[in-house]
Amino acid sequence: MDFIGRERELGVLGGLLDRVVAEIGTARPGRCVLMRGRRRIGKSALAEEFILRRGVPHLYFTSARGSAELELEQLLADVAESTLPGRGVFAETTPGNWNSALQLLAEAVPEDAPSVLVIDEVPYLMERVDAFEGILQRAWGRYLSRRPVLLILIGSDLSMMEALNSYERPFHQRGTELVVGPLNPAEIQDMLGLDDAAAFDAALVTGGLPLVCAEWEPGADLWRFLHEALSNPVSALLVSGERSLAAEFPTEAMARDVLGAIGSGERTFVNIARAAGGIAHTTLTRATALLEAKGLVSSELPLSTRSSKDRRYRVADPYLRFWLYFLRPHIPEIERRRGDLTLRRIASRWSTWRGRAIEPLVREALARLTPGSGLPDAEVIGSYWTRGNAVEIDIVGADRAPIARELRFAGSIKWLESPFDHHDLQKLITHRAALTDDTLPLVAVSRGGFSCQGPPAAYGPADLLAAWR
Repeated sequence: MDFIGRERELGVLGGLLDRVVAEIGTARPGRCVLMRGRRRIGKSALAEEFILRRGVPHLYFTSARGSAELELEQLLADVAESTLPGRGVFAETTPGNWNSALQLLAEAVPEDAPSVLVIDEVPYLMERVDAFEGILQRAWGRYLSRRPVLLILIGSDLSMMEALNSYERPFHQRGTELVVGPLNPAEIQDMLGLDDAAAFDAALVTGGLPLVCAEWEPGADLWRFLHEALSNPVSALLVSGERSLAAEFPTEAMARDVLGAIGSGERTFVNIARAAGGIAHTTLTRATALLEAKGLVSSELPLSTRSSKDRRYRVADPYLRFWLYFLRPHIPEIERRRGDLTLRRIASRWSTWRGRAIEPLVREALARLTPGSGLPDAEVIGSYWTRGNAVEIDIVGADRAPIARELRFAGSIKWLESPFDHHDLQKLITHRAALTDDTLPLVAVSRGGFSCQGPPAAYGPADLLAAWR
C-alpha cells in the first residue's frame, strides 16, 4: 500500500533539511528534530519515507532496550550497513563508549553534502546509558551540529521526550519538536476509499494507527473489516493494544488496571476506584497522574463561567478507546476462534459507544473550522455537564478553560442515522439556558442530516472532514 498522508510532518522534515543545505559552509549547518508520538503511530515509517524521498546518505539506528554495551554494538553494526560515505572510520577505530561513538559519527557524515541520522527509541537510551542526555548534548554541540546533518531523535514515551527538551535539561532548545499524531479522518478516507460518514467510523475503530488501517481492505465497510480482524487472533487491531501497554507499563500493573477501568466507560474518580478493585485515593491519584503524563488519559472539567470540581476522565488515545472497551475484555474468546461473539457484542453497543467516542473528534474538527466559519472565534472548545447529567452540552466554545470569562457558542452532537430534529434543537436550547442567561449562537452536528430549521451553524460528516483538508 502506498504511503498516504503525513504531508505536514514531511514538510517540517523537508524544511529542516533544506535549511541544512542552505547553510552548508557556515559554522553550524546541522539541525535536530525531536519526534514524538504514541507507539505504533507510524513515526519510524514516516522517517523511512522521508529518507526514501530525499535520497540522502543516512543512518537509521533503533534502540532495543538492551544494555549500554549491546546498544553500542548494534549502533556499530547499523553504521556498517548505512549509506554514510565515511562509515569506514568505524572499521579503523572502534569506539568503546557512546561518547566516542557519537563523536566518530560526525566524521562519518559528509562535510559538503546533507545527510540524515536517525536515532529511534531515544527514551530507551536515556534509561540504559549513563548520562546519555549530557553525552548527546556534548556530541551535538561540539561535533554533529558543525556538519550538514539532520539529526532525527524519535521516542514513543511522550513524557520522556518532552523532558528531553525541557528547561534545565542538557538538550534544552537544541531541537525542533515534531508531534506525530494518528492519521486524521481525511487521510483515512483517502487511504481506504470510504464515504464521509464511514471515514469517521474507521477513525474511531482504528484510532488512525497506520498498521491497523493497512489491514482494512479499501472500500470494505466497517463490519466486514471487523469480521476479518476478529477472525485473526494476530491482527494488528487486536495485538497493538497489548503491545503498547506492555511497553508503556512493564511494571506498573495498577496504572493498567486504572486505564482498563476508564476504558470500560467509568469517568468519575469514585467509579474508577471501584471498577479498579477499590483502590485507595492516593494510589488512584498517582495512577491517573502517570496516565495523563503518558498522554493515555485526559481529565476534564465542565467548561463554563463557574468553577466546578466534577472532574471526569476519558481515554485520550483514540485506538485504545475502542480496544479497551470492546476487545481487551474478550481477547480469550477471540483467541479460541469465537470472534463472532465479540462482533455481535460490538454491534449491540456500537451506536451508544460511537455517540460519545466521536465527541473529541468533532470538537477537534470545530476548533480547526471556527476561524472564518461564521461562528465567533473560540480559543477553546469543550463541553459542559452537571452532577448527575441532568444537563449535558456536547460543545461549548469559550475564551479560556476551564473557567471562562466569556462563552462564545454552545452546541449538540447527534451521531445517529436519524436526523437532528426539532426535539433535539429544543433540548439544546433548554440546556443552554442552564449554562448561561446569554443567547449564545447554537451549533448542531449530525451524522444523519437535519430535519428542522436552524440552528444557524450545522455540520455533517462532509463539513467536518473539510477541517483536515
